[in-house]
Amino acid sequence: MSSDSPSLRAIISELESLTTESMLVDRADLDTLATRDLVDAMNLEDARVPAAVAAAGDDIARAVDGIADRLRRGGRLIYLGAGTAGRVGVLDASECPPTFGTSPDLVVGLVAGGPGAIQTAVEGAEDDPDGSAADFDRLAVGPMDVVVGISASGRTPYVTGALDRARARGALAISVAANADSVISRHADVAIETVVGPEFVSGSTRLKAGTAQKLVLNMLSTLSMIKLGKTYHGVMVDLQATNEKLHARSVRTVATITGCDYATAADALTAVGGGVKPAILTILTGMPPADTTAALDDAQGILRVAIGKAQAR
Repeated sequence: MSSDSPSLRAIISELESLTTESMLVDRADLDTLATRDLVDAMNLEDARVPAAVAAAGDDIARAVDGIADRLRRGGRLIYLGAGTAGRVGVLDASECPPTFGTSPDLVVGLVAGGPGAIQTAVEGAEDDPDGSAADFDRLAVGPMDVVVGISASGRTPYVTGALDRARARGALAISVAANADSVISRHADVAIETVVGPEFVSGSTRLKAGTAQKLVLNMLSTLSMIKLGKTYHGVMVDLQATNEKLHARSVRTVATITGCDYATAADALTAVGGGVKPAILTILTGMPPADTTAALDDAQGILRVAIGKAQAR
């Protein structure tokens, strides 16, 4: 691309309008500061992120309600983005199975450039608006699904194209950007904008913008799972005990919620095949372990409802 080409000038002009690309006017001295002063200065900037996320609270709530509704009806949550934004999505998706006992295909993370771009930057991939087409076909994205497009700048063509493709297929399209009035917001059903301002190192959107993305995605997945009954009394009750630590956490969870001792909790877990929810249900209600699965299914997986129905009998 020529240095004086119209397209280059247009991109530069667009970048100049983004707060994430602007410079901190009082931080021109970064390279002269002592290390401890650098720590304080960077931490001060990071402390601005939660307020930016809080300001988008209404839109985050709308997104959570939309996600929970689609997941309840058999849909999936699909994150996508380029670079850091895509990697944050993959991270959140990969944590859902061990945390909430979900199938690995319920929450999916896609990165522009494919799986290899998770570890190695594939910079040009973000410029392709059709980059998600093959993944959408492979996943058979449809009306029950939710697609969350993540872009710090809010102008990434890969994300814009994916959101358009999602809406064309009837999926709920949600955008997450770090700039106000972003391009991707205009291509989404629900637009989340966390305006974090200039980065500590100008243009390095893996910093405040990336932190804001992580906080937002924490909310989207966690709060949706709470609404689906994946927690009880603020505790994970659908976790998968795939290692010793998680098995110990399962025993402790059952004991803490029911008030029983650890031996009783461990025995109940064994009797129901390892599930925290059925173990709690059988201890609190006296329900035979063999009946817990049907009882939870009847309560749509919500432990509080299952306990209430059993105690009302």
